[in-house]
Amino acid sequence: MLASGKAYEVWERMIAAQGGDPGAPLPTASHVEELVADRSGVLSRLDAYAVGVAAWRLGAGRARKEDAVQAAAGIRLLADVGDEVEAGQPLLELRTDTPATVPGAREALNGNVLVSDEPTTRPPLLTGTIRA
Repeated sequence: MLASGKAYEVWERMIAAQGGDPGAPLPTASHVEELVADRSGVLSRLDAYAVGVAAWRLGAGRARKEDAVQAAAGIRLLADVGDEVEAGQPLLELRTDTPATVPGAREALNGNVLVSDEPTTRPPLLTGTIRA
């Protein structure tokens, strides 16, 4: 569905049905920093919870309902578990409009993005099926 473009057409209709303009440009963060591989090897760990906490700290979520959310904040994945990477290669982009939030995001990722010597296979996208 993605390759055919049909999913994009549905997404455009969903945006329009909510009064949005599907042709409007998406917001872009004013500050982008990369998290790079500390050594060459295989990306063996990319903890989803840690990535979520880091994105929240960058402004992509809120702790309380009164908190603002930055539409352009978040994390762009540049490598995936199982990929071979080189030392210094960008693995993630940390995106925000408030650069002061980057150290907290990096702290959340510390120890949760690992490069190792051991080959790693990608985890399956689906781990089970729930039948009603």
